[in-house]
Amino acid sequence: MSWDIDLIDPITRETIVFDFKHHMRGATYKLGGDDNATLNVTYNYSPFYKKVFGEKGITILYGMTGAEAIPLLNDAISKLKDDATNNYFDPTEGNAKRALCQLRALAQLRPDGIFDGD
Repeated sequence: MSWDIDLIDPITRETIVFDFKHHMRGATYKLGGDDNATLNVTYNYSPFYKKVFGEKGITILYGMTGAEAIPLLNDAISKLKDDATNNYFDPTEGNAKRALCQLRALAQLRPDGIFDGD
């Protein structure tokens, strides 16, 4: 199980498509890179997101613009340990932190975009 988190264009209401490919990796990813502003995040990180965001967890970002989310992401990132592993699915704070860093990067690329997900 996972969340598909997209950054949506505020005008078209569609997932933002960049004019370049990024290599952000979540639970799923495209070989060769992806031009969509999207990240798939495993539910394995749920306890850590509830710890730093409260009961809503990572879904607290839904409806926020990138600009609104950046300070929240920065705060959450600062509270998580650096114990990432080579296995993306390991439920560690460091792995959860990596995913938040990637979401922050998307927000920085398009601060006007709106986070949405399932």
